Amino acid sequence: MERQKHFIMLLIMLFSFSLVKASHKTDVYKAYISNDMNLWKSVIDEMNQQKTKSNDFRLELINYQYGYIGWCIGYKKNDVAEQYIQLGESNIAVLEKSGYKPSWINSYKSAFYGYKIGLNKLKAPFIGPKSVDCAKLSMKQDAENPYGFIQFANSQYYMPAVFGGSKSEALKYYIKAEKLMEKNQSQIKEDWNYLSLLSMIAIAYTELNDYKNAKEYYKKILNIEPNFLWVKNELYPKLLKKMK
Repeated sequence: MERQKHFIMLLIMLFSFSLVKASHKTDVYKAYISNDMNLWKSVIDEMNQQKTKSNDFRLELINYQYGYIGWCIGYKKNDVAEQYIQLGESNIAVLEKSGYKPSWINSYKSAFYGYKIGLNKLKAPFIGPKSVDCAKLSMKQDAENPYGFIQFANSQYYMPAVFGGSKSEALKYYIKAEKLMEKNQSQIKEDWNYLSLLSMIAIAYTELNDYKNAKEYYKKILNIEPNFLWVKNELYPKLLKKMK
């Protein structure tokens, strides 16, 4: 009887943990589609305050920090971005030291190098190659991990052509990442990363003047999430205006 009671308690604890994890993912997704960054920030702050963090939990937190930092840089909130870069890098260091999922860790290292360049373009010649190398290493370590492909695509997309950047090359890697993500349909449900990737593909097609494919991707995005405000109210209408 006592053993059965312990087993039931364990199941309750595991179920509660899964609900919390699902709640974090859902909250960040809702924040992303509605551009509610106060909600996003509250999720990562709450997660960061948790004293005991499993490796999976910490990796999930890094992903949300990564997304929030990108928004901060895009909206010129550089001081906040720097603060969360430090927090994110601390979490990356913990997982790297433990040898946990090296491909994922290198993909985030690549991203954080890129963010530092975004904050200070003068750093590009010094840490730009590190960002590219980490993305390449991530792809080599795990050819099924889409995040390495996303970061390599980002390096190609944002790097000036004079230094070897190529939006058409970036697009190939974004599409490869899309195919990898779509192998796991349950994972991409309510996943901000998936919508972000599809948006980058549409944006890249637009930059390459391939409006037809850009339109198809925006339609795909809105079919998945009709309430994705950035696409619904800004990106897609801008494309339709270009096509007139």
